[in-house]
Amino acid sequence: MAEKTDMNKDVSKILVSEEEIHARVKEMGKQLSEEYEGKNVVLVCILRGAVHFFSDLARAMTCHMEMDFMSISSYGNGRKTSGIVRIAKDVDTNITGRHVLIVEDIMDSGLTLNYLTKLLRERQPASLKIACLLDKPSRRECDITPDYCGFVIPNEFVLGYGLDYDGYYRNLPYVGVFKQE
Repeated sequence: MAEKTDMNKDVSKILVSEEEIHARVKEMGKQLSEEYEGKNVVLVCILRGAVHFFSDLARAMTCHMEMDFMSISSYGNGRKTSGIVRIAKDVDTNITGRHVLIVEDIMDSGLTLNYLTKLLRERQPASLKIACLLDKPSRRECDITPDYCGFVIPNEFVLGYGLDYDGYYRNLPYVGVFKQE
């Protein structure tokens, strides 16, 4: 059995509180519901980090939708992507002629989402947009921006609400800055 841990001790500060997340996700859900009303959108969750955001956002939306999932990995060191992407699980839904909304936890370098949007555009969706909880524009290495964004954050290593460090901390209810020790 694993020893009892206090994950909060590994967080130097809370960047976005649980209450702020829930309020913003509710606002985004309302906005997206209005935009996609009558369009039967396909929400594509990018596993694993976006699961909490995806689930909360989908419940905040009132329009018809389908849900699908992609699992992708980009190679690099633990805190930086190389932009070399491998699709571990592709969508099962045929997105040709459909309105597709990619739901992602964070956009920083943009390399992974840039690759992913090019791949999905080849499948000729009616529209393709990105909703991310967090945006780190100071880290952008390519010309891509989210269409919908919860919060713009500084260039700090964050975890919680789906974001991890070495597979842990995803279950924190807030977004916090990882202690650099």
